[in-house]
Amino acid sequence: MTQPMDRNTQTASATAAAIGSVASNFMLDAGTYQAAAEAGYGGMDFYFAGRAGVLGDASGSEVSDAVWLFEPGAVAAAWAASAAVESRASSAQRFASAAAVWADAHLDPDALDYDRLAELAGAVVSAADATGAALFAGWRDLPEPDDARALALHRMNALRELRFARHRDALVDAGIEPLDAVMVRSPYMAGIFGWPEPHPDPAQDVRDRWTLAEAATDERFGRDLAVLSADEQAEFVTLCDALVAAVR
Repeated sequence: MTQPMDRNTQTASATAAAIGSVASNFMLDAGTYQAAAEAGYGGMDFYFAGRAGVLGDASGSEVSDAVWLFEPGAVAAAWAASAAVESRASSAQRFASAAAVWADAHLDPDALDYDRLAELAGAVVSAADATGAALFAGWRDLPEPDDARALALHRMNALRELRFARHRDALVDAGIEPLDAVMVRSPYMAGIFGWPEPHPDPAQDVRDRWTLAEAATDERFGRDLAVLSADEQAEFVTLCDALVAAVR
């Protein structure tokens, strides 16, 4: 019989959509890459330079390990191509600034209490163990914006990186390869993630293990959320739901 989820795990599951999807919008926005192109970046190079810029002068293989779901050769090539544009620290700050610009343009200012969402997310961010979560650790060290919407999104992206690190570890523990993980969750993204065709249809065993890994992700990320009280977790869920609805 399946055991009922504890409160922390329930909160992790209930907030997964908001944490995983809302912050990713600025990374997918055409305006982000138009501005990056004007700064000298080509193609998706800014995605890797910006997201992984917090790692400093890391190797291509270290960046590939951090972003994990992407084809390693594509990651290494983009990382190398972006090196001459600006420093890694500048790339990371440009990425964070792009998030703030997106928040200003696309989050309804009257939809929720952004200050409170930033406060609750910040409590989790500050208390989290960054072991095995290098992108999260680097993002946490970046200067934070002052605007309430931008700050809320900034901290939600920190949680996105933290949850991703927990998810990656759960997938690795389940013996799932990166391409298989992409094909289970978002097969339409395989080409964008750099994986050449043919793109295999994962076996049912892989899909079953992915489902277990997702449950393990909720459990692991739930431990990070345990810093919030029961009332705070309920409030956080409500604010996360409101944030999803606030995107315009």
